Amino acid sequence: MTKLLALVIIGIMLIQVIKPLGWPGLKRRTDFWKLAVLAMAAISLAAVLGHWG
Repeated sequence: MTKLLALVIIGIMLIQVIKPLGWPGLKRRTDFWKLAVLAMAAISLAAVLGHWG
């Protein structure tokens, strides 16, 4: 699950660098780092829930 989530987030980050998504907070190409922070939080949450449940 975490590998799939990582691949999806990396894909979205690549799209953001090529052509900004235009989502709130993601208007510029340089905003891809926000997706990286979101990815780390999501993968950490998935890992914690996977070990806990």
